[in-house]
Amino acid sequence: MLHRLMTTAAACLLAAGSAAAAPDAITLGMVLEPPNLDPTAGAAAAIDEVVYANIYEGLTRFGPDGAVLPALAERWDISEDGTVYTFHLQGGVVFHNGSGFDAEDVKFSLDRARAEDSANAQKALFGGIASVEVLDPATVQVTLAAPDGAFPFKMAWGDAVIVAPESAAELATKPVGTGPFAFGEWVQGDHVTLTAFPDYWGAKPALRQATFRFISDPTAAFAAMMAGDVDAFPNFPAPETLPQLEADPRFKVIVGSTEGETILAMNNRKAPLDNVKLREAIAHAINRQDVIDGAMFGYGTPIGTHFAPHNPDYVDLTELSAHDPERAKALLAEAGVTDLTLRLALPPPTYARRGGEIIAAQLAAVGIRTEITNLEWAQWLEQVFKGRDFDLTIISHTEPADINIYARDDYYFGYARPEFVALMETLDRTTDAAARSALLQDAQRMIAGDYVNTYLFQLAKTGVADARIEGLWENAPTQANDLTAVHWTE
Repeated sequence: MLHRLMTTAAACLLAAGSAAAAPDAITLGMVLEPPNLDPTAGAAAAIDEVVYANIYEGLTRFGPDGAVLPALAERWDISEDGTVYTFHLQGGVVFHNGSGFDAEDVKFSLDRARAEDSANAQKALFGGIASVEVLDPATVQVTLAAPDGAFPFKMAWGDAVIVAPESAAELATKPVGTGPFAFGEWVQGDHVTLTAFPDYWGAKPALRQATFRFISDPTAAFAAMMAGDVDAFPNFPAPETLPQLEADPRFKVIVGSTEGETILAMNNRKAPLDNVKLREAIAHAINRQDVIDGAMFGYGTPIGTHFAPHNPDYVDLTELSAHDPERAKALLAEAGVTDLTLRLALPPPTYARRGGEIIAAQLAAVGIRTEITNLEWAQWLEQVFKGRDFDLTIISHTEPADINIYARDDYYFGYARPEFVALMETLDRTTDAAARSALLQDAQRMIAGDYVNTYLFQLAKTGVADARIEGLWENAPTQANDLTAVHWTE
């Protein structure tokens, strides 16, 4: 993605303009441009990074600490058997197109998401819904096929936002929600602009306007911060420059955690990667710390399974796939694998492009060749995520607590072991906290023991911002740039 660097004179003018507009406008940098602006029909994290809590809202939402909070649902009641949720909706809510919000919109959105022909990337979130009934304009009742203590959590995902029937067909390019910001413009390849919605039902944001600039190149991202082209870069792609930025009093560096399990994903559904010994060999060939140091300049926490280390149910299984090249070679011999070349498809983020080169060298050291193909984001989604046409890929799964994706038989890496599917079904029916914790730990051990993927590191949230900006999330409990509390301190 091209990014035009400004001349010195232009940079000065823009910096001056930004300063003048500082009290009520902000420009944020983003590495990836979203393929569309409809979170109910797209898997890309970049969609939610623009629209979550800004344009669209759900019945519930995630707070900056990961807590599930009320949103369009003011409160909810749960039946004694845990199968019926009655949501009481906020009053005075209108969509950005002027139409009123009520329980019919909730029913439409949930039924649309769970329909047989649904394009929702997280359709499994809605799989437990048996029926959605409008009790009155301000009350909707959701009946589940079985108890699900995590249902309010599922409704906080960006994929579960509420949309109006009359706008649903055009959300990809003309997003309409109930949030504090309305869609302004999308200049593809450059930026998306949002403007404060004057009729917002909740607390009004301090910002009048927010612009998301798409800058994929790390060098250009650094130059943009230094020149004042952007006011903040919440997920900064050039961690090697963070010490320089931290030493500059104009900026502050914000380092936190994310839900992003960064993995070397393997296509389990086809030979030769359907062989667990080969997958285990690949895992032992990889030195996680070298990838963290070389691709992320030390920012990242090693993981041994698909679970966030900050989660209280996390099990440290890194030793199960510790770096051991000799063990990797022995496993290749046991698997009868010789003269192997695997295709490694890399999306644009720096963790993938830089990490891919390091991993390719580590695999070569044990006798596995790789053919690297660099893909743009839309290509990766079409070829790898949807088409499953790959051997290896590197990707960060930033959805919250998403270990249940391993139970999906249609998912891109193709695991869905029956015992794991059964375990997830038991988890869905379980409401006791201790029992849920034990099941989640069993799930972590199962996928780690099957070497479904090679688990690399938990993605750190490394951001940089103008020192006068407050309210940006430090951690990322979901993929979002929530602007509702962002303000300047001048």
